Formats: sequence, structure tokens, C-alpha cells
Amino acid sequence: MNYWHNKRILVTGGTGFLGSVLVSKLAGQGASAVITPGSNQYDLRESEDVERMFKESRPDLVFHLAAVVGGIGANRSNPGKLFYDNAIMGIQVIEHARRACVGKTLIVGTICSYPKYTSIPFRESEFWDGYPEETNAAYGLAKKMLLVQAQAYRQQYGMDIINVLPVNLYGPGDNFDLESSHVIPALIRKYVEARDSSASEVTLWGTGKATREFLYVDDAAEAILLAMGKYDSPDPVNLGSGEEVSIRDLSLMIGNAVGFSGHSLWDTSKPDGQPRRNLDTTKAREEFGFVSSVSLSVGLDRTIEWYIDNRHAIK
Repeated sequence: MNYWHNKRILVTGGTGFLGSVLVSKLAGQGASAVITPGSNQYDLRESEDVERMFKESRPDLVFHLAAVVGGIGANRSNPGKLFYDNAIMGIQVIEHARRACVGKTLIVGTICSYPKYTSIPFRESEFWDGYPEETNAAYGLAKKMLLVQAQAYRQQYGMDIINVLPVNLYGPGDNFDLESSHVIPALIRKYVEARDSSASEVTLWGTGKATREFLYVDDAAEAILLAMGKYDSPDPVNLGSGEEVSIRDLSLMIGNAVGFSGHSLWDTSKPDGQPRRNLDTTKAREEFGFVSSVSLSVGLDRTIEWYIDNRHAIK
């Protein structure tokens, strides 16, 4: 409670999926202000806008969550945009946070920055041991460069800045647009629509053999708050649940949960993405006491319920 007292807190991406949960958790913590600038106010790709944002918000702490993201399809279709937008936004925010003498800055990176064939579980010490998986390399490398910048600024300017690496997030309020969503919301939408239309089958990308780890959005927000308050190191830190599941098993869980009785067909002409993802979360537990509390089965039930209740308002 004392850490947040009377501080002005800037959250880029504060109205987004993760940001809105983080801002909700900050409410009542004693901050004098929590500022959530929108893209209609400031274009974070433009230096003048970012400079104006810092002058007008005068933050003591900065959470940089703003990002342009998507699933495998979006990454394959828009690698240039994903690289440029994510790199330039982060570069501008870090530079202007330095100029504004912000007390502490937290950068949200991505698990996509890890090498394609990282040994399981992913350890932070192996972060630089190879090139990311090709379908999301542009996004992963853009975010990876922000770690380089953060470490360089800490070394040269003494800037208090940290970098966290959350695994795939999911939960109520996620993006369910099939053109840009990640795997869990995409599967939920496909299976619910198939059930409601009495379809006999659903076609899914890849072989289903790839594995993923998922972190419920509320857990991710809690981890980020703990890191801001307690973590102080140039090294990145993993945020995850430690629960690995194959895409095939995940699809069965979701299909059963929504009551779909048909068959799942796997389009093997489409890519699987990274073969496996599973994090070593020892550092987060030891450094700032984070352990995820929402299991995948419970999180899926909550997310499915939210989607069914809100789907008519979703494009």
C-alpha cells in the first residue's frame, strides 16, 4: 500500500485487455492518479506526442503495456507493422521516461522473444541462445530490443527500469476477433459458433501437437504489480503458470466445456508456430513472490462464460 501512496502512475495500453485489469487492481491502492492515455490522445509512434504525454501526466511510475499484437495469422500478414509499431512505441516511451526522470519504469515484453528451440522449461538465462520462431520473429525481436534499450539505459543513465516476460495471456475481455486473436479466444469463438449452428466439424490450424502455457489475465496483472514494487534487476523475468498443454488437448477442453459434439479437423498446411512453450517461473517466485492462482480449467470456464454473455456485442 505504501509503495503506491501519492504516486502518479502512467499506464500505456491502460484501456486494453491486460491494462484494464491492472488499472482496476491499482484502484484503491493510494495513488494520487492513474493515467491511461488513449491512442486518440497520443500516438506513441510520434516523439512529439510521447513528449507531450509525459509533460501532461507527470508520472512517478510508468507501466508500458501498449502493443500491437495478434495470433499466428496476424503475425504472418503484418510482420513489418508489428515490428515497427512495437519497437518505436517502446523506444519512445523509454527515452521520454528517462528525460522526465520517472522514478521507475516497467516494460512488458513477450515470450515470443525466446529462441524457437529453447529447452523446456524456458529459463531467462537462455533468452539469447537463438532466433525466435519465424512466424512471430518480427514481433518478438521488436520487444527484445526494448530489453536491450532498458539495460543500456540502466547502465549509462542509472535508469530504474525492469522487463517482464509474460506467457500467452487469456481471460474475460480478451480479443475474440478471428483475424487477430490468440489461440484461446479463437478456439472459444469457433466452438461456440459451431455448437450454435449445429456444425458437424471445426477446422483448426496446424497439427495440434505444439504446446503452450497460459496465464490468466488477473494473475498477470498481479505479477506486474509485484514486480514494480519489489523487483530491481537488469535481467528479464518470466511470468507464467507452469502449466503446459498441447493445442490438441486445449481444443478438447474448450470443445467439451462449450458443449460442442462434432469433430475437430486439423489443417496441417497451416503452421504450428513455436513447437513448445513452458516457463521456468522460479525467479518470479523468489524475487517478488509471484505464484499463479488460477488454473487453466477454472480460467477457461470464466472466459467462456464471459464470451457467451458478451458475444453479441463483439465483432
